Amino acid sequence: MENTTKRNAAQQDSPLKELFTDELKDMLWAEKQLVKSLKKLSKAATAEELKNAFNTHLTETEEHVSRLEQVFEAIGEKATAKKCEAMAGLAKEAEELIESTDEGTEVRDVALISAAQKCEHYEIASYGTLRTLAGVLGYNKAQELLAQTLEEEKNTDGLLTDLAEQLVNESAAAEVK
Repeated sequence: MENTTKRNAAQQDSPLKELFTDELKDMLWAEKQLVKSLKKLSKAATAEELKNAFNTHLTETEEHVSRLEQVFEAIGEKATAKKCEAMAGLAKEAEELIESTDEGTEVRDVALISAAQKCEHYEIASYGTLRTLAGVLGYNKAQELLAQTLEEEKNTDGLLTDLAEQLVNESAAAEVK
């Protein structure tokens, strides 16, 4: 009975399906924006390990865009993006951090990690919600795809934390003007 209810909710133009689809559109825009932002973050980074982390996540983020398009296909909707005000704001903040920190410094790397982790935390919250809603709506394939992206976002966040704690923060603390 529960699976039937889920399928019926997903097949109808229910308010929950509408919200789910709207949030998918938001994340599609966010991921496309993040592709642009990660290129800037990588270019601005000082530590080679951080540049590599940004470039690796850039490749993953391009896959996240593709995976979201698969999610849209799995639920029978056209993949369209809607401006994500949150990610637009986070991208603007990242650019401001680049401009306000000195090139070639570990302090800039600390700022870049901070900016990137804010994006990761937004994505983790969003993908967690989307994965759960996909399950409620009975979109099993979409749920699997969203869960995969969620795990990758969590892994990236952990990597950024490790880079900050084991490499960048201490070096930044030792920098002088």
